[in-house]
Amino acid sequence: MSDVSDMTAGFFDSRWVQCPEYVTVDDRGLPSGFRAGTAAAGIRGDGAVDLGLLVCDADEVVSAARYTSSGVLAAPVIVSRDETIPNGLRVVVANSGNANAATGAEGLEAARAMQRAAAQAVRVEPAAVAVASTGVIGVPLPLAGLEEGIGAAAGVLRASGDEAFSAAIMTTDAFEKRAALQVELPSGSVRLCAQAKGAGMIEPAFATMLCFVQTDAALEPDTAELLLSVCVKRSFDRISVDGQLSTNDTVILICSGRSGVRILPESDDELRFGEALDALLRMLALLIVRDGEGARRVGRVVVRGGGAEVVERCARAVANSPLVKTALHGADPNWGRIAQAVGAALPGAAPLALDIAIEGIAVCAGGVAVPHDEAALRAAATGVEIEYEVGLPGAGFETEVFFSDLSHQYVTINAEYTT
Repeated sequence: MSDVSDMTAGFFDSRWVQCPEYVTVDDRGLPSGFRAGTAAAGIRGDGAVDLGLLVCDADEVVSAARYTSSGVLAAPVIVSRDETIPNGLRVVVANSGNANAATGAEGLEAARAMQRAAAQAVRVEPAAVAVASTGVIGVPLPLAGLEEGIGAAAGVLRASGDEAFSAAIMTTDAFEKRAALQVELPSGSVRLCAQAKGAGMIEPAFATMLCFVQTDAALEPDTAELLLSVCVKRSFDRISVDGQLSTNDTVILICSGRSGVRILPESDDELRFGEALDALLRMLALLIVRDGEGARRVGRVVVRGGGAEVVERCARAVANSPLVKTALHGADPNWGRIAQAVGAALPGAAPLALDIAIEGIAVCAGGVAVPHDEAALRAAATGVEIEYEVGLPGAGFETEVFFSDLSHQYVTINAEYTT
């Protein structure tokens, strides 16, 4: 069994996410027009680097953003969503170690203080600065070293700062989640980069995660909004670690246009760029699931048939079932747990003509167990990636959810999170 560092040795290393043939993975830092810097601002309390600053220096910037749908919104989400220029974000200031959530008026002022300090440090309007935080909920954000830390981060901004920025936003993450891509479009070459964090409190819509995406392509505001929305729905909206919705989820796309390649709506450039963004975000989402605070394996459940709401409900029920997740962890192909989860999601549907397959091996058809090679099934269940297929009566609808197993380590990490 490979450890998590082995699993992330190559970026596109999952059978479930294909790298487009015109995309090359590189590690040459941020796209043209972007710089990042980090600092220790005393937020974590252990002297670790806990603050990141991402800046776009281009004259014309286009951005798009998506935020959590939680009824308990963290202060930075409120400030970023309600007090910025949605399609004109130039700067992101992000901290780890403190979520600045459930902190009331004091938390809002702290988020605005971060915004103002970052704006002053890089000489932009506060409304061009998005704020993001991740960490413990319900604890006031310490402001003592914040302004000094933002100034220090601004002093070390560099085009190669993406790796340090990625590390600064990690909390319980076991490994970094970032990538830099070269994308060959019909109109020219552009670069596409992203840094993400997330390992626990993961359930769409969408997961407890931060993700910041940069490109030197020039996009229209409507195009940036459309592509980010579609790609988020196919990536971060498709994952679950523990079925828990966060207060701080944030995804931001910023386009500098410095490549000189303009992506026009409904063009081949837009199609290719969208496919590259989709692959990038889906792989980052899958890495979050792989991290999963002690996760050993990743499952993918595909549900077909029924209706749109029915397949979604069943997929979530399987992905979030503690019984299914513990079986996944132990490489136990106990398909009865899948049947139970689907049945619980569809009360009153009996008799349900349910089909189930694990790694392509049919184990149930029409609601009845079918003969199968048990040795082959047990061998297939020992892999790092396990696929479950569920068929429901009806046709025309299909959905998927990626999910982690449930391990002893997950319990330990979350039982000791604040102690």
